[in-house]
Amino acid sequence: MKRLLLVVLVAAMLALAGCADGTGTGTDDPTVDADDDLEETDPDATDDDSETDEAKPDSDESDDAETNDSDSGDDPNIDGELEIHHIDVGQADATLLIEPSGETMLIDSGDWRQGGSEVIAYLEDQNVNRIDHLVATHGHADHIGGHDAIIEHYETERNGIGAAYDSGVAHTSQTYERYLDAIDEHNVELLIVEEGDHIEFGDANVDVLNPPTGDSGSDLHYNSVTLAIEFGEFSYLTTGDVEADAEQRMVDEHDDSLEADAYQAGHHGSSTSSTTPFMNEVTPAIAIISSAYDSQYGHPHDEVLEDYADRGIETYWTAVHGDVVLTTDGTDVELETEHEFSTEAADLLEEKPADDDTQASVTHLIDVAPAPLDG
Repeated sequence: MKRLLLVVLVAAMLALAGCADGTGTGTDDPTVDADDDLEETDPDATDDDSETDEAKPDSDESDDAETNDSDSGDDPNIDGELEIHHIDVGQADATLLIEPSGETMLIDSGDWRQGGSEVIAYLEDQNVNRIDHLVATHGHADHIGGHDAIIEHYETERNGIGAAYDSGVAHTSQTYERYLDAIDEHNVELLIVEEGDHIEFGDANVDVLNPPTGDSGSDLHYNSVTLAIEFGEFSYLTTGDVEADAEQRMVDEHDDSLEADAYQAGHHGSSTSSTTPFMNEVTPAIAIISSAYDSQYGHPHDEVLEDYADRGIETYWTAVHGDVVLTTDGTDVELETEHEFSTEAADLLEEKPADDDTQASVTHLIDVAPAPLDG
């Protein structure tokens, strides 16, 4: 894991990307493996996913599921439960993990239009007083949209941020710049992760499978931070917006680490992710998709839901299920949803708005949306 030399290096990254500011390094030493110096990365010049909308039905639902047989956990007799909260943030991602000791990890923070408000409100409802690990899978505004506000809130009104984790690939957007400014202002330690790194997270084992080591270019999706999380006999995989090329690389290099009981669908359920070779290695019993009900990108794509149906994967979609909370003691798994709806992928496919309906809604959103802050 690489500790970022922020003042000089990130300023150079942002200058290359057409941005204006840099960040500073914190003094706290989080419990992580760190043995490399940071190498400079090239910035990416495109953003793509940035719509927010809300979901449908009411009531709540709780299901039990069995995990894949695995010897992945260091201690199958763990005392306590791991909670994984998939927060409904529309066409975006935000996932909160709470380990039995109360240690926390937040992976992504929703869309820039929300400004972190929905995620902060959810964290407050969960009595989260400190974020020990704040992860940015990549720099797109639908993944780090709340990072700056969350850093500000927890550094000034709660018990702070332990460390922030990033792929090291810069982005040109104002959202990314505000995130770095918040890190600089509050002296939060920023760590650059790559495959082979390990994050200490209580009784959970967290391994980084992506981005690759060495010079992997400037593509944000290819370099999305991918985490394989093990807790007792339970395993969980989250990939950010990793697409087919990075999935194939992980199949080639990490096939023995990809199997997971639960999988947060890559790229909001896009068909650019969840490719056949990758899913053949992951073989999840459960999938959770985070996207808007009337996603302008058509997420989750029909092909993905059809494949999940063929594989018999119990599928949750935040657009209809709302917040999805997975709880496990390392052996048994329970899922609770904000709204009650079928977890059959075929039923979710039937529920999706028709393309014409989606486009009409998106057109309306564009007409009433405020002027964007991101370039």
